[in-house]
Amino acid sequence: MNANGKAPVLEIEPGVFLPESNAILCYLADGIAAVAGRSADRARVLQWLFFEQYSHEPYIAVARFLRRFHPDPASQRAHWRESKSEGGYRALAVMEEHLAGETFFAAGHYTIADIALYAYTHVAGDGGFDLARFPAVTAWLARVEAQPRYVQHAASSSQ
Repeated sequence: MNANGKAPVLEIEPGVFLPESNAILCYLADGIAAVAGRSADRARVLQWLFFEQYSHEPYIAVARFLRRFHPDPASQRAHWRESKSEGGYRALAVMEEHLAGETFFAAGHYTIADIALYAYTHVAGDGGFDLARFPAVTAWLARVEAQPRYVQHAASSSQ
């Protein structure tokens, strides 16, 4: 289903598969306000999707994995501090700076950029990140959670 051998993968029609989380988000949101209408707004959505994949997820998600799911998390603590903490805090600082003046990440409203960035940001504490240092980010998390049809996973918490 995915030549890269990873999840997630979406079957978009029988035998036709689409891998990569942000490609799946774009596909599912095509034609709705969560993508954005104007070209400049769509470009901003893509900017934040690329930021999530290259500047956010490699640090925050990996730190979370090492601390919470690795078979021997204690052996990973030094590695995490050295390789993931600085990059994760840098990504959170970029988000904080942006959100200090904006309600959402792109187009002036909730978009798939917010969905993509919410995924690991709301559980960044599991990776050892102190979200209390980022009041604009924590306020944004609450705005995302206030969206219609938001469903909180039993294991998630923005605290």
